[in-house]
Amino acid sequence: MNRDELLNKWLEEEKAAHIYGWDFSHIRGRYEEENDLPWDYGQVVKEFLTPDMKLLDIDTGGAEFLLSLGHPHQNLSATEAYPPNVELCGNKLIPLGVDFRQADGGGLLPFRSQSFNMVINRHGDFNANEIRRVLKPGGFFITEQVGAENDRELVELLLQETLPLPFPEQFLKIVQEKFESAGFVTLRAEEVYRPIKFWDVGALVWFARIIQWEFPGFSVIDCLPGLYRAQEVLERRGVIDGRIHRFLLVVRKV
Repeated sequence: MNRDELLNKWLEEEKAAHIYGWDFSHIRGRYEEENDLPWDYGQVVKEFLTPDMKLLDIDTGGAEFLLSLGHPHQNLSATEAYPPNVELCGNKLIPLGVDFRQADGGGLLPFRSQSFNMVINRHGDFNANEIRRVLKPGGFFITEQVGAENDRELVELLLQETLPLPFPEQFLKIVQEKFESAGFVTLRAEEVYRPIKFWDVGALVWFARIIQWEFPGFSVIDCLPGLYRAQEVLERRGVIDGRIHRFLLVVRKV
């Protein structure tokens, strides 16, 4: 494939880069990540969850994970702030009897104090003091987070420069200390770096356009040198790889 053909292909991927919920099926089979984490977030949640518990999912995305738990709908609540997902969740969750409300996970939560036995959050924003407020005594907060150093090799490859970390406090030790200072005890804490692999530069284009906070200013036209470099790496090695940064934290309100 010559450079003009590659450019046209990448521009098509850029145009297709829209997402509702957290659905990466567009690049399924063309990239790989999170298949070797040392924990299963769903199983961790289920270890602590019982059917009678009131559960809140902060920054639920498209509520895919929340509904996968099979928890009684009348005991579920969720928040989301991204407008397309707010509409999606309203149409999906409210008819099921789930208490869904629009709210930013990092701000004030629109629920009464001590409303929940468990609060969960996967890859979303959070406020330790607000989570403590809405939890009942002895309630659990369980989160899997994207760390500060996520995808850095890929960012530098495409943007051809080293940028400041977009979320410099996203390290397990810092977040754990915030929750312990807010009145929680830690039950489980793990942090890992694992591979992320792309077998198609077009998939990487789509990925970078979706995750704009990690790839600020990325566009096909503005980042052509990085894309051609990525294509060279792919042709030489058969894969473009980097590292993801993840951590898991389980805490209980004292």
